[in-house]
Amino acid sequence: MENLTGTVSVDEDWGRLEDGRPVGRWVLDDGTVQVALVEHGARVQSVLAPDRDGRRADVVLGFADLAPYAGKGRSFGATVGRFANRIRGGAFPLDGLEVAVPPTDRGHAIHGGPHPFSEKLWTAHPVEGACGVRFSLLSPDGDNGFPGALSVHVAYALHDGILAVTTSATTDATTVVNLTNHAYWNLAGEGSGTVDAHLVQVLADAFLPVDEGGVPTGEFRPVAGTPFDLREPVPVGYRVELDDEQLRRGKGFDHCYVLADVPGGRRDVTRAAQVEEPVSGRTLEVWTDQPGVQFFTGGSLAGTLVGKAGAAYGPRDGLALEAQGFPDAPNHPEFPSTVLLPGEEFRTVTEFRFGVA
Repeated sequence: MENLTGTVSVDEDWGRLEDGRPVGRWVLDDGTVQVALVEHGARVQSVLAPDRDGRRADVVLGFADLAPYAGKGRSFGATVGRFANRIRGGAFPLDGLEVAVPPTDRGHAIHGGPHPFSEKLWTAHPVEGACGVRFSLLSPDGDNGFPGALSVHVAYALHDGILAVTTSATTDATTVVNLTNHAYWNLAGEGSGTVDAHLVQVLADAFLPVDEGGVPTGEFRPVAGTPFDLREPVPVGYRVELDDEQLRRGKGFDHCYVLADVPGGRRDVTRAAQVEEPVSGRTLEVWTDQPGVQFFTGGSLAGTLVGKAGAAYGPRDGLALEAQGFPDAPNHPEFPSTVLLPGEEFRTVTEFRFGVA
């Protein structure tokens, strides 16, 4: 399929789940950047982006076939939810009731609990008149303990080197929603080693410190005078190696940065972060309307998963910039609300803008 902004193609039988259902792989190409998307997890499987000499390389961590995505690599590039990041103890109050989500990480629920959106097979359709694909999923009432039947749509559209991700959801009962994309980036090319030399900038004056379980304490801590001050570009490796209790708790960076004024958390789609790889010159800007961005340097990658280039992924072989609501927000009235009511629409836009320096 060809349109004014690029081409869209699909391999409808790229892989098969254990129950035999086919999983499609969609490819978007705007002439500058090529993006491959997989129906399992509504995920980004590859991104070919040019360096300063025009040479494309795959800059997103991932796998050549479906099997790792259906196993321990389920979060790679995926749409995660119903609730991205952590919920303390897997429990929170809602409308006078106590909601329980099965814990999956050190006694806490992470990315929606067991069998989350990243493990689901989404339906997919091309976006009419655009270089894009729209994925859809219905999460039934009680899914992992969350109330309300939730209808979710994730649209990826590629134009002029910008991958725009528009996520929307509606519910038939009061619930909570926090959705994000969990791509790991390495602008030197996936499988090329660590991102230590990448220059990272996050345009935030505060971050959310975490306890030993990785859950925010509720404090808004100014970044000034801390290793978390990324308001000017700094090499990832230099900051990760500093002696700091928060860095130890996150095995590097695994913290939410505060992008918006609280308590409402609403903001326009503006630049939140930028990454530059000095040798290739590749850059990535993250623009979003979300109140936070989780900066994660992959400290939990243990070398057990082998990527597309044949290299095992270890700590800091990729970094994630996950635009989202605040972790554990249902347990923190001081955080921007993640509650979604019937008749309302959850809607958010995040753009990944690829370029060169």
